[in-house]
Amino acid sequence: MRILVADDDPMLGRIVRAGLAPDKHDVTVVSDGQAAWDLLQREPYRLVITDWMMPGLSGPELVQRIRGSALPGYTYIILLTARSSREDIVRGLESGADDYLSKPFNPAELRARVGIGVRILDLESRLGEAMHRLTQLASYDSLTGLLNRRAIQDQAGAELARGHRAGQTVSLVLLDLDHFKSVNDRYGHPAGDAALRHVATALRANTRSYDLVGRWGGEEFLLLLPGAGTDEAAEVADRVRAALAAEPIDMPNGDRLVLRVSAGVAGLTAGTMPRLEAIVASADAALYSAKQAGRDRVVIAGDAGPSLAAD
Repeated sequence: MRILVADDDPMLGRIVRAGLAPDKHDVTVVSDGQAAWDLLQREPYRLVITDWMMPGLSGPELVQRIRGSALPGYTYIILLTARSSREDIVRGLESGADDYLSKPFNPAELRARVGIGVRILDLESRLGEAMHRLTQLASYDSLTGLLNRRAIQDQAGAELARGHRAGQTVSLVLLDLDHFKSVNDRYGHPAGDAALRHVATALRANTRSYDLVGRWGGEEFLLLLPGAGTDEAAEVADRVRAALAAEPIDMPNGDRLVLRVSAGVAGLTAGTMPRLEAIVASADAALYSAKQAGRDRVVIAGDAGPSLAAD
């Protein structure tokens, strides 16, 4: 654990460092509260041991600055001082300190109190990781790793509103696997799952890092492309279609399955209030036209010209 010690008594700083040496902590000692605060702005320290009375910035003032800041993660703070009255202890803890140790202290007690802080920080880290995993589970489709429907709905709605305010073009692609039921019927659901993951890989490979890509439901996928017109979005969808056609999946029985997809494209109309439902409906109508025209093609909503299709 990286530990920052602030004390204007060089001897006490050496005592603290020596006392914590058996636990192999990485200890940095500075001579006052201001030096500690300056260092915390540049380097991460999860645990701080600070004297109360120091020139410039006192221990309680340092504690209050830390608590009022936006430092990453939680900082566990032990206030170290010769003051030992009940009023001083209460004042020190009310400033935001987590623990209080009176001088002169027993090195074993110092190690024990630091050990408590390390365990609390470890618990905080594990809780943060658990919350991150829960967020991932709530936002991402477990099979494909893409955004799930609820997450992409929320993010796409926000992106459309932002594009409208900025006067920016935004396009949407609704993409569907052709004859997907036959894949499940012939090869089984594990093969169907592999096909969906294969499509997800192709979508990630052919979109930009800031494009939104999600599983809309079943074998349908939704892409939101900020700054892209419908022609450009259609080209993206066609690259995905061509990539899938060029990379068959090996089946357990030795077959090589070529995936075919159809896609409908719609865009945000300049000057209109964006509604995700309306744009999805337009893309869905274009997707239906692609299916009716023979599948394995890309159709732009309201486009009277020829669609992008397989040769």
